[in-house]
Amino acid sequence: MLLAPLVLTTFAAAPAAAQPYAVEGDAIARPLTGQPGDPARGQALLADRQRSLCSLCHAGPFAPPHQQGTLAPDLQGIGARLSEGQLRLRVVDIKRLVPDSIMPSYTRTEGLARVAPAWQGKPVLAAAEIEDVIAYLATLRD
Repeated sequence: MLLAPLVLTTFAAAPAAAQPYAVEGDAIARPLTGQPGDPARGQALLADRQRSLCSLCHAGPFAPPHQQGTLAPDLQGIGARLSEGQLRLRVVDIKRLVPDSIMPSYTRTEGLARVAPAWQGKPVLAAAEIEDVIAYLATLRD
């Protein structure tokens, strides 16, 4: 039996390129946009399985529980465990800390393997969207 190749025909518009940032230890101290994000927008984005992809692997206080992943750490209380700067580096480019992580590098576009042709050279999230996600994750304290 022959299987037809999977072809994706529609894609969301590519987010704007990532802003420059400085890594200090295990964190990116300053917001990528120069200002903090909006937690409400971050919560909506984090729960959007097609856009941010977070709930495909993580569980937490978002999305219906039966649609949450179990491949990555639970995000409940993450804001009490990590600083905003630590959260930011993990979302921007977890592979700097854990090279074998299955989590995508949300802004890095070079040196990645197994990226679909339609997404090559495009970040997953724009800098403002990352700041929104960070702002929401920082509120998760219990």
